[in-house]
Amino acid sequence: MNLQQIEYVLAVAELQYFGIAAKKCFVTQPTLSTMISRYEEEIGIKIFDRKTKPVTVTKEGATVIEQLKIIQRSIIELQEKIDDMKGEMTGTLKIGIIPTVAPYLLPKILPIFTKTFPKINFLISEIPTQIIIEQVSTRQLDIGIVAIPLQENQLLETPLYHESFVLFDCQKNGFSSDVVLSEINYSNFWLLQEEHCLSTQVVKICDLENCAINEGVNFEFKAGSIDSLIRFVKLNKGVTLLPYLATLDFTIADKKKLRRIEGTQPLRTIGMVTHQHFVKRNIIDILQTNIQNKMRPILSQKNEKGSVVSPLKNT
Repeated sequence: MNLQQIEYVLAVAELQYFGIAAKKCFVTQPTLSTMISRYEEEIGIKIFDRKTKPVTVTKEGATVIEQLKIIQRSIIELQEKIDDMKGEMTGTLKIGIIPTVAPYLLPKILPIFTKTFPKINFLISEIPTQIIIEQVSTRQLDIGIVAIPLQENQLLETPLYHESFVLFDCQKNGFSSDVVLSEINYSNFWLLQEEHCLSTQVVKICDLENCAINEGVNFEFKAGSIDSLIRFVKLNKGVTLLPYLATLDFTIADKKKLRRIEGTQPLRTIGMVTHQHFVKRNIIDILQTNIQNKMRPILSQKNEKGSVVSPLKNT
C-alpha cells in the first residue's frame, strides 16, 4: 500500500466513477484503475464492484475505506504537525462561519487573514451552527466561527469577542432612552428562522416562549438572514433585537430607531471552534489576537454590565 493508492481508492469511493476520480487525481483512468487493482490483489479483497453504474463499494470494501480515511487523516495531521513545529504556515484552511456573523466580521478581518498568512489558501463558507459542529467534528472544516459556548466535548472553543444586542423599533420615529424588556411591544415582534442560534438567544432574552407575539397578524414570517429581517421590520413598522455589529452601517434615520437594553446588557460570545486534535494551534493563536485587536475598539464600550446568553436551546 502507498499514499497514491489510498488517494485513488478514496477518490473513487467519493465520486463513484473511475474516470472522474482519475481527473481529480490528475492521472489517466488506466493508471488509477491499475493501481487500485494492485491494491485489491495485495489485500485479497474487492473494494469496488465495477459491474455497476455508478461504481459501488462492496461490504468488505466499506470497512477498508473507513480505515483508509483514518490513515489519510493521520498522515495529513502528521504533516501539519511537522509544519507547525517548523513554523511553516502553508496549505488550505477551511473555515465555516455562521450567517449572522459573516457579513459583519469578514470584511473587517479577511484582509488581515490574507496579509498575515500569504501562503495559506482560505476556503470560507457561510454555514448554520449545527452543520459547522458536524463538519468540524468530522474534520471537513478546520475552524468554525460561531456563537459559544456549544458544550461539544470533542471541540475546543477559543473566545473572540462579546457583542451586545440592541432593540430595533420601527413603530415610532425615534427614541432617546433605554428600554426595559418588559416594556417591549411584542404584538409586532419578528425573528430569524429557528435554525439560527441568534433566534434562540433572542427568544431567551425576551422570554418569548411565555409571550404571545404577532397577535392579530394573519401571516407568519421567519427571516432567513439579518438583512431580510431588517427590511421586513422596517416595511411592517415592527420590532426586533439585533446584534450590535449589524447596525453599524445603518442610516442616521435608522439609528434613531435603536434602543439599548436597560440594566444588564444581553450579550452573545463569538468564538472559534476546532477539533480537539487540530494541530495548527499557532494559527488559532494568531487569528484570535488579530481578530480581538480589530474588534476591541469597536465593541469595548458596548459591553459594560453584560451577561452572555447561551446559543443552546436547553440551557
